[in-house]
Amino acid sequence: MSEELIPENPEQETEGNEAEKVKQRKNGLYPAVSDELAENMKSGWADTELHGLQPIAQAEHTAARRAALSARFPGERLVVPAGNLKTRSNDTEYAFRASTEYAYLTGDQTQDGVLVLEPTGDSSHEATVYLLPRSNRENGEFWLDGQGELWVGRRNSLAEAEQLLGIPAKDVRELPAALAEATGPVRVVRGHDAAVEAALTDKVTAERDEELRVHLSEARLVKDAFEIAELQKACDATARGFEDVVKSLDKAEATSERFIEGTFFLRARIEGNDIGYGSICAAGPHATTLHWVRNDGAVRAGELLLLDAGVETNDLYTADVTRTLPINGTFSPLQRKIYDAVYEAQEAGIAAVKPGADYRDFHDAAQRVLAEKLVEWGLLGDLSVDKVLELGLQRRWTLHGTGHMLGMDVHDCAAARTETYVNGTLEPGVCLTVEPGLYFQADDLTVPEEYRGIGVRIEDDILVTEDGNRNLSAALPRQADEVEAWMARLKG
Repeated sequence: MSEELIPENPEQETEGNEAEKVKQRKNGLYPAVSDELAENMKSGWADTELHGLQPIAQAEHTAARRAALSARFPGERLVVPAGNLKTRSNDTEYAFRASTEYAYLTGDQTQDGVLVLEPTGDSSHEATVYLLPRSNRENGEFWLDGQGELWVGRRNSLAEAEQLLGIPAKDVRELPAALAEATGPVRVVRGHDAAVEAALTDKVTAERDEELRVHLSEARLVKDAFEIAELQKACDATARGFEDVVKSLDKAEATSERFIEGTFFLRARIEGNDIGYGSICAAGPHATTLHWVRNDGAVRAGELLLLDAGVETNDLYTADVTRTLPINGTFSPLQRKIYDAVYEAQEAGIAAVKPGADYRDFHDAAQRVLAEKLVEWGLLGDLSVDKVLELGLQRRWTLHGTGHMLGMDVHDCAAARTETYVNGTLEPGVCLTVEPGLYFQADDLTVPEEYRGIGVRIEDDILVTEDGNRNLSAALPRQADEVEAWMARLKG
C-alpha cells in the first residue's frame, strides 16, 4: 500500500479564498513540496466533467420515498446523514457503507453525504443533498491528501450528482454552519455523523429524533417494485454463490471453512457490492453455533455444512439464505431425519405467509412442527406438544425466532414499533425470512450421543404477494433428495 506524499505545511489558497491545510502523514518520505512542484500539479489536466447523465434507476422511487417522509413531518427540517469513514487500524479504514436511511432516500452511497429536507411554506419540503465536491486542485488536495482522488478515486462533481440523483447538490463543508443557524423544529437520524449532530445539539431531542428513525424503519416494511427486483437479484446471485461452494467442497476439505467463506465472497463481489453480513460457514459441530463467523474450522466428509450467506446488490439490498448440506453429498439416516424435520417445519412456516396473516403465524406454525418432532423422538418426556409450546421447552434446541424482515439491512426495519412489526399483519410487498432450525450442542447430555454436534437450518427469502407468497430463493433446492441430486450434478 503506497504512502501519501504529504507536505510539511501545505497551506495554500483554495478556490473559496480560505486557507485550508492538507493533513500531513507522520514519517512521510517527502517532508515538503517545492513551490515549483505545487504549481506544476495545478495545470495540464483535461476537463473530465460528465454531461447529460441519466438519473439512477431508483431515482423515481427515492423521490416518492422523500415525498412520503415530507408528508409525515410537515414544517420540520429533516437531516439524514450517510456517515463517515471508520478507522480500521492507524490510517486504514473500513470499506464505507452508507447508512440505510440515507441510501433509501437518495440512492447515493458516498461518504460524508447528508440529505436535508427544508420545510417550505406550503407544508412540503425542498430536498438538498450535501456532498463533498471533487478534490480541490488549487491547494493540492487531489494528490496530497489521503482521500484525494489520485489516492482513492474520482468523486462526482456536484453538478453530476444532481443529474444522477435528481436532487439539488451543495458542498457538505458548508452544512455545519448552515445547520447551526437553522431555526424551527429539526430532526436528525443519529449515530452516523458526529459533526452534523454537534451542529444541531441545541435544536434536537432524542425523543423526536427517535420518531424519525422509527418512521424510516417502518417505511421499509413494504417494499416497492424496485426493492423487490433488487431482492430477487440478490437471491439469484446468492444461489450461484452456493453452487460455487458445492463445486469447491473438495478444496474446503483440504483447507478449512475459510475456503467456503472466500468462495462465496468472490461471487458477492463479482455480482454485487459485498456480502450482506458475515457469512456463516459452519461445518460439523460449528453448525450448532447460530452465528459462527470465525470460519476457521475443519471441513470433514460425513458431517454437515450449514452455510448462511447472502449477496448484497450494488444498490445495497441483501439476500439471506441458509442451506445445510452433507459435505460428502449424502445425508446419513440420522442427519436426514433431523433435516426432514426442519424442512417440514419450514414448509409449514412458508405456508403461513400470506396477506392478512399475523406476522407471528409463520413462527408459530414452524415451532409447532419442531415441537412435535422433539416429542416424537422422546426428548421431552411425556409432555404434550401444547404443554411444550406453552413452556417454550422446544427452545433448548430451536433457540431463535423463525424469521425476520429483509431488505437493505439483513435484519431490516429493526427500529419499527412492536405493534407494526412482530404484532403486525402481513401485506403484499413485505419480505421476510423463514428459517427454522434444530441445534444439538456437542455437550448436551439430554439428547442421545449420536445427535450431539448436529445443527440444521433451512432459510429462504419469502415475498408476500396479493394471493399468497413467492419464494425469492427457490432456485436452491430444499428437499433432501433434491439437495443430494443437486450436489451430485454440481460435483460432476
